[in-house]
Amino acid sequence: MRHSLLALSIAALLAGCNPAQDSKTTTPAAAEPVTAAETKAALSESERLNQWFETKYEEQLQMSPLQMTFLGRKDKQDQIDDVTEEAEDKQLAWAAASVEELKSQFDYNKLDTEAKTSYDLWIYQYEQSRDAAAFRVNSYVFNQMQGVHALLPQVLMNFHKVDEVVDMEAYVKRIGGIAKAIADLQQRAAKYAEAGVRPPRFAYEGVLEQVNNLLDGAPFKQSDKDAPLWADAKAKVEALKKADKLDDKKAEQLLADAKSALTTQFQPSYEALSAFLTSELDKTQVNVTGVSTQPNGVAYYNHRLAQSTTTDLTADEIHQIGLNEVDRLTKEMIAIKDKVGFKGSLKEFFTFIKTDAQFFYPDTDEGRQGYIKDSEAYLAFIEKKLPEYFGILPKAALTVKRVEAFREQPGAAQHYYPGTPDGKRPGIYYAHLSDMKQMPKNEMEAIAYHEGSPGHHMQISIAQELTSVPTFRTQAGFTAYVEGWALYSELLAKEMGAYQNDYSDFGRLITEMWRAVRLVVDTGMHSKGWTEQQGIEYFKEKTPVAEGAVVSEVRRYLVWPGQATAYKIGMLKILEIRAKAKEQLGDKFDIKGFHDTVLGGGALPLQVLEKRVQNWVDSVKAA
Repeated sequence: MRHSLLALSIAALLAGCNPAQDSKTTTPAAAEPVTAAETKAALSESERLNQWFETKYEEQLQMSPLQMTFLGRKDKQDQIDDVTEEAEDKQLAWAAASVEELKSQFDYNKLDTEAKTSYDLWIYQYEQSRDAAAFRVNSYVFNQMQGVHALLPQVLMNFHKVDEVVDMEAYVKRIGGIAKAIADLQQRAAKYAEAGVRPPRFAYEGVLEQVNNLLDGAPFKQSDKDAPLWADAKAKVEALKKADKLDDKKAEQLLADAKSALTTQFQPSYEALSAFLTSELDKTQVNVTGVSTQPNGVAYYNHRLAQSTTTDLTADEIHQIGLNEVDRLTKEMIAIKDKVGFKGSLKEFFTFIKTDAQFFYPDTDEGRQGYIKDSEAYLAFIEKKLPEYFGILPKAALTVKRVEAFREQPGAAQHYYPGTPDGKRPGIYYAHLSDMKQMPKNEMEAIAYHEGSPGHHMQISIAQELTSVPTFRTQAGFTAYVEGWALYSELLAKEMGAYQNDYSDFGRLITEMWRAVRLVVDTGMHSKGWTEQQGIEYFKEKTPVAEGAVVSEVRRYLVWPGQATAYKIGMLKILEIRAKAKEQLGDKFDIKGFHDTVLGGGALPLQVLEKRVQNWVDSVKAA
């Protein structure tokens, strides 16, 4: 799954950054044929617009030092994003002004089709941010899934490049910036709690565990081990020494400065957060239901569904789609169970693959390394097949890594962090490997394709490398498109010759069932009053997913309402669009052309994607 720094942590926390469906914003049909003179004029207007987008996107980026770090830039590298409500209001006002400028300075009718799409998407993204602001109080500022308390140290450790002394000096300043951001967010959490919005108890317990992990070790207490940030700071200074970028005296000064920032700024801020969360524990609920019980909770959940799926599907409609998909996939599972010769029921087959030793790696360092190496082998296999199905291929490399110890959770979902647009930092497929009993072998092949190629890594890398659209579109993150593509990729990999083992193919069905169950459980808890335990029981009944992973999943849905519905809705729409294109083109249908059309415009709302593919179909017919 894509976890961009802002999309899933800061912006999701503050305003939500996956565009919502807005019936007032539509992409008009392609223009009628025009004369040569008109074409020249249209291109001129389109080029002028694209230049404007580059200027505005740069202005927007300058408001987010973290996003620039994530993109591999060093602008404002000594700063952290302002996470106050005032800053959010200022950014929203800037976006509103940009939309007014866009509408007043450009003639929509003179734009080419791609420029019209960009025009609409710029407005679309503003409107989803504007609409999300009404539900600011409904968000869970600190939770176990994508809280900024864990993200900010991770940025310093994994994304803040230290090539020179000045980079390390910026690193030290950012430690203080983290402390301020945590204090600001704590104020927001307290304000929202007073309004009656608190996450479930497990969320605060998870955050407390992560906070304790960050403060565990030197220099925060006498210990034989170093706390994560201190170990990282020491390693970065040592690397500068080995590169002859500083002498021993400067190294000692940098380490002293880092230690001071950690003990006088970072530690007090995180200890204050820990005290606040501890004081709130007794006010939180156990075995909770969804956000519909919050003030304005029903409207908030409907907004989250629209934002996550980029459709106008209701909670009831999504719930029914989920039930239908669960029934279909159950029949396919039974077929594979019978094919491998298992004589018992599907439930008994679930027990077999959850407990038999052949389906698990040893819970040792060797077993963990085996999981990583085998994932790399699956990705290497599919890499050789890509040119048969795609004309556009990514340039960026991909690495498979274990999640950092301080944020690792047994059974938590694997995830993907994109590389930089210039390819200097590869994409990273992260796996939680603290408990190998939660990481079955038969599911790992499908997950590798989902997170790597032809899934997230391929789609996001291609988007970032595009030169045919404005830069802001290369960084767009519409969840239904991004996650729908990744889930589609699991099935596409089967068409490409993967899953030669029946148990791995069954694992593919498990991961798809997992996403179908999400439709039922997410809407069940947030719209129909299901409790956490009811969601867990339904999940366990329909899948063989390990119980620890099930609990982690359901708790994810509770703190991240609506997001989990995007995967299946997006996959179903891509399959529907492909089927329509094949029906219209017949022998002229080319799978490479279809995939290049889907990936060649960056992430899009589903209705815009459908229109883009139809334009391609029409052009093939005309040719």
